[in-house]
Amino acid sequence: MSMGCAKNTADSEHLAAQLTNSGHDVVDDVSGADAAIINTCGFIQDAVKENIDAILDLEKLKLDGKISTLIVAGCLVNRYEKELRTEFSQSVDLFVRSEEWDKVISFLGGGENRNCELVTHALDKNYWTRYLKISEGCNTLCSYCAIPLIRGRLRSVPLRMLIDEALMLCAAGARELCLVSQDLTVYGQDISTNLQSLIHELNNELPKNTWLRLLYLHPNRVDERLIDFLLEHEHVLHYLDIPIQHADPEILSRMNRPCEDGHMMRIFRYIRNVDPLFALRTTIMTGFPGETAKSFERVIDFVSEVEFDRLGAFVYSPEEGTRAAEFPGQVSRKTAEARCSKLMDIQREISQERGELFIGRELSVLVDEVDDEAGEAWSRSYRDAPEVDGIVCLTGNIEGVKRGDIVRAKIYDCAENDLFGEVIA
Repeated sequence: MSMGCAKNTADSEHLAAQLTNSGHDVVDDVSGADAAIINTCGFIQDAVKENIDAILDLEKLKLDGKISTLIVAGCLVNRYEKELRTEFSQSVDLFVRSEEWDKVISFLGGGENRNCELVTHALDKNYWTRYLKISEGCNTLCSYCAIPLIRGRLRSVPLRMLIDEALMLCAAGARELCLVSQDLTVYGQDISTNLQSLIHELNNELPKNTWLRLLYLHPNRVDERLIDFLLEHEHVLHYLDIPIQHADPEILSRMNRPCEDGHMMRIFRYIRNVDPLFALRTTIMTGFPGETAKSFERVIDFVSEVEFDRLGAFVYSPEEGTRAAEFPGQVSRKTAEARCSKLMDIQREISQERGELFIGRELSVLVDEVDDEAGEAWSRSYRDAPEVDGIVCLTGNIEGVKRGDIVRAKIYDCAENDLFGEVIA
């Protein structure tokens, strides 16, 4: 069971591949398993609660005799290992920190584990979309973020290893590779390379028509040169996930994300000028300590002007061990939730308007599901990252269309997050 973010999914797939290489069978349903492994998330307290509940569910299965072994791994162990060992001492057989996958292999036994740095196992069976994690940890030290406490400082994966893994994933059927890390823009700073070198090599070596999707870029390190560079590489989708977190300069400084005056707006305007249909996703936090009604209005104004295609908003969570948890000016949960709701109400209108721009246009889409009886298929365009964005619902001539295909569709309608189209090729 893999919990949390896409980076955890990539970790879980590496572990699953190592288990397979060692002679174990990885099954989809825990009811048919001898051992249950949960790769946990401990990023914020809501995630902590969700993961504890998941462990409790697995604990019950073990107590009922439906599984014999329970292993708890990942971020929650990194952050709360002592507490977990106390709480689950009688039911959990092994606690493993992130990236200590060899301990799982050693505990479960099996044959010699060769080629353990590479991965071909797709957890959700959508083998056409895979995550390529290019680094671990973070050096930025945002005041609200527990990631450096959980995962440590920046550690980049060697470039050649990433190219080899990407080619292996494509050989296993991947049509879309999503590059993930805490911040793609700092890739290679610790090993004398950079994101541009990685993108260039991937663009040269990947099979034709492979999509490269870039997730999580710090806005301070995105500039016109980087945008131009990405646009020059045909495999790179016209989609960027750039979490701004806020738009008020004082709040950004308190977050330890100070930004040159006007930089973020300049970058987003530049992207829109180069390609008006470029898909922009961001994340914004409401209720950060010190956020006033005036500073929140700056966020509303910023979002209204940029018109992000996709926006995820969440309420600030004071995380143990972070500097922001001790800041004065804590905002009430009620106020933070009201601001979050208002922001998303505005974004819904913007998302609808952005979707309407595509009516009458043709798009290439990657098919995720097909219902032959209903004559429908569900797919994603370059605008749609897996799990977090919308879909393109396909009708018309879907005979012969299969999961994992890339087809052409003409868009005839839209909803807030989704598009509707007919297959034309």
